[in-house]
Amino acid sequence: MPKIAALGGGQGLSASLSALRRLTTELTAVVTVADDGGSSGRLRAELGVLPPGDLRKALAALCGDDEWGRTWSEVIQQRFAGTGELGGHAVGNLLIVALWEKLGDPVEALNWVGRLLNVQGRVLPMSAVPLDIEALVRGHDPLRPAEVSAVRGQASVAVTPGTVQSIRLLPDEPPAVPEAVQAVLEADWVVLGPGSWFTSVLPHLLVPELAKALTETRARRLLTLNLAPQPGETEGFTPQRHLEVIADHAPGLAVDAILVDERAVSGGAFGLADLAGLEQAAERMGAALVLDSVARDDGTPRHDAELLAAAYDRIFRTHGRIGPWR
Repeated sequence: MPKIAALGGGQGLSASLSALRRLTTELTAVVTVADDGGSSGRLRAELGVLPPGDLRKALAALCGDDEWGRTWSEVIQQRFAGTGELGGHAVGNLLIVALWEKLGDPVEALNWVGRLLNVQGRVLPMSAVPLDIEALVRGHDPLRPAEVSAVRGQASVAVTPGTVQSIRLLPDEPPAVPEAVQAVLEADWVVLGPGSWFTSVLPHLLVPELAKALTETRARRLLTLNLAPQPGETEGFTPQRHLEVIADHAPGLAVDAILVDERAVSGGAFGLADLAGLEQAAERMGAALVLDSVARDDGTPRHDAELLAAAYDRIFRTHGRIGPWR
């Protein structure tokens, strides 16, 4: 089975993991740790821990399709009702934080949760310290549409009015989790995206040790584009603009293949995309542009796990994998 490292966060990473676990058990999720909203934000502010929410979602996505896996996937996603202190907290968030406090090691604690859930693969944080995202946004103040201002916090950046120009991580040059770097270096394929472009996908490219591993690994690199622009974060972005943002933040990153949903760029959520311009943007990154059908048929901008798995499998077979000397 190919060794795959999947990088991202939130629902986008969950979609990718749900597809990839159909192809291999040699799967490592490397998850962003910059969330500061909801249950994760409350636990982070109160206890100073990593935000557990995106890690929990990745674990749930890797649960098996048997009764044990389906049950535990639902349990850790279950949120407490009411307006008291437990209201809004996800069961899985509390379980992860409890193990962090008991073991004092975020990686080992996630390994324990993975064994309890019998997940197919492994989940790692990209950094062992909580991170903040600061974005430069043009037109954040609707009364000053040309003004560029700084917006701090993942939850705020995700819904900001205006146009996000760039992001940076705080603290600067955060340390990567060594196991995450190792997973990237030892992978046959590294899959980046889909997900919230500025708050889930790009942060991995701004952790120096991870960025270095992504350029040095002998793995092939696959970038999966979203099915639609995201309100707030990438409102009005074309598929080509998504690629330009990646290149701006990681100019040394080469990519082998870029997966795009064919319906999204042929009159779908992105309108009639400039395919020639998209192909040129892909070529500048060294990548082959792959058009395939990966969206659900219900009209929502969500990936279909079976279709996405089939598309990944075709790319892995067509574009090859690292040789047997590994």
